[in-house]
Amino acid sequence: MMRTIVGSAVKWKKWMCNVKYPVVNLVAVSVLLVPGTMFAQIPGRLPTSPVNPSTTSSYLSSSVDVIVRDANGAPVTGQVMVQLIRANGQVYDQGTVRNGRIKFTGLPKTDFTVLVMAPGYQKAEKRFEIISDVQLITINVDLSPIADAEDAPSSKGMAALNPKAQKDVGKALELLRANKPNDARNHLEAAEREAPYSAEVEYLFGVYASQLHDPVQAQAHWRKALALNPKHLNALIALGQELLHEHKAEEAIPYLDRAFGAEPSSYRAQMLLAEADYMQGQRADTILHAERAMELGHERASSVEPLLARALAESGQKERAIQVLQQYLKTNPADVAAANQLKRWETPQGAASDDSATASEMAAVTSGTAALSLPSSWLPPDVDEKVPAVEPGAACSLDDVVQKAANRVVELIHDVDRFTATESLVDESINKWGVASIPEKRKFDYVVSIQEIRQGWLGVEEYRNSDGAPAQFPEGIATNGLPALVLIFHPFYAPNYDMACEGLARWNGGLAWQVHFRQRPGKPVANKAYRYGIDGPSYPVALKGRAWISADTYQIVRMETDLVAPVPEIRLVAEHTAIEYGSVNFREGNVNLWLPQSAEVYFDWKGRRIHRRHSFSNYLLFAVDDRQHISAPKTAQTPTDLGAGETAKP
Repeated sequence: MMRTIVGSAVKWKKWMCNVKYPVVNLVAVSVLLVPGTMFAQIPGRLPTSPVNPSTTSSYLSSSVDVIVRDANGAPVTGQVMVQLIRANGQVYDQGTVRNGRIKFTGLPKTDFTVLVMAPGYQKAEKRFEIISDVQLITINVDLSPIADAEDAPSSKGMAALNPKAQKDVGKALELLRANKPNDARNHLEAAEREAPYSAEVEYLFGVYASQLHDPVQAQAHWRKALALNPKHLNALIALGQELLHEHKAEEAIPYLDRAFGAEPSSYRAQMLLAEADYMQGQRADTILHAERAMELGHERASSVEPLLARALAESGQKERAIQVLQQYLKTNPADVAAANQLKRWETPQGAASDDSATASEMAAVTSGTAALSLPSSWLPPDVDEKVPAVEPGAACSLDDVVQKAANRVVELIHDVDRFTATESLVDESINKWGVASIPEKRKFDYVVSIQEIRQGWLGVEEYRNSDGAPAQFPEGIATNGLPALVLIFHPFYAPNYDMACEGLARWNGGLAWQVHFRQRPGKPVANKAYRYGIDGPSYPVALKGRAWISADTYQIVRMETDLVAPVPEIRLVAEHTAIEYGSVNFREGNVNLWLPQSAEVYFDWKGRRIHRRHSFSNYLLFAVDDRQHISAPKTAQTPTDLGAGETAKP
């Protein structure tokens, strides 16, 4: 039995009193929840209501009727989001359209823009102005479909390689990470024979040449990679970085601009653009790109902070420059150049001597800006590696979105005493070359209880068995805590995270608000832990991640998480989790609940690399009716044999 507890021990209810406890020698990824402050106390939120009548100069009885049609003049079916946006860019009101029409009433005399978004269609905008006291304005919006070609990926990357080439690439990656280029060469040549026109292989040849300190050959390989795939992000960044090392900013900028165009949310591209702008004396652009890099990459972009500080100081913002450098040195105390620079700025007699940096200081500022990327052959990208695309122009109120999502989570806790499901599991071990073992499959009877034990304390309890016997997980490592991750948005725990609404995304045929979250320093690490044995020591791990929250229902439809940092005490190097949620429906009673549909987990722990996929079906909800079976989620087929589309967690 794995117990996920908030605050104190929880007594089992009668319905589980006779359950046998399985013997598990090693348990991973449990959840330990501790009380937090109430959600209403979260600092830095926007006002909950998008409109404050007391601050609006003149509210009228004016109304706007928005009619949304497709190219043939028929009402657009499915989910349609409509926003009324004021001239200052703030959302006045918004709603969803299901029958081709939505009406907004009580509007003030002012300018508005109607923004309309629907899955499968291009975004549409129309501006209008309310100028009289009483009127009804009809706005017709015609949507154009998105061409399939616009959504086609430019490259399949390593997934396009055959298994033998993938194995050789995996071996080469391992050796290049260990800075053993001579040993990697044979594997790269073998991969090239299998895939002679692979941009990925050419890129790695460039890394190989770079490690041999042969920049001419490195650039030649990266240019060849770009000839094969003009949007190869790593090759564009590597070329730009190498040219910057040669102080050729003017030549580097076109490659970095292309990298920005290929992936606007790449923090590495932003860092290098900041460096290139600094070399050309563009201080304002340096600050802009450096700040964006930090916003996207968080701690991964910390090496750009000394450059940002220098650009700020040289722009007359010395006080802010000192603050940036002080913050940087808290986590990078060994950076002597940055410490000396800070000392000069803080010493009055040294202020006049910092008009320009020495060559060695500038090298220290810029050399760590971006390392050559050696992508994992098995781990998905970290959530901070790039920001998934969102629609430009759609305004997002963080407080409104998070509060409504929290309300849905609270409703779930209220409605769910406990539920059962059939859980299917596929487990793969990944060797050091990135090659997966033959999958092991399991099927469990799965029971989960989620309860508020007392004010501010939640308990999540899980039990699995298989054919009446205790659950036996592959490799002795149990996966627990999947249902509890959504509690990150519960009012008890949301204050432990910094959150940012990144915008409105197209997701799985619908629209969803995309929210980034990250464990706040100094707050309880409450939502995940690794544990040795049932009663062994527990090691909480801080999380960062992203959630997609339906713009229509405010249900959480997907979550992804990564570790904020590795945990060396238990040799936990990495962990990535992705969970899909779906509507679970009673056949009778008209009851809908959103529960995990599938989950996928990758973790690198104590030298073992494991990939697991879980899927859930045959739900039974005791709290509503212990005889009423629930269908599988609408958004997924009931699995009979696990395949690539399913997901999981440790």
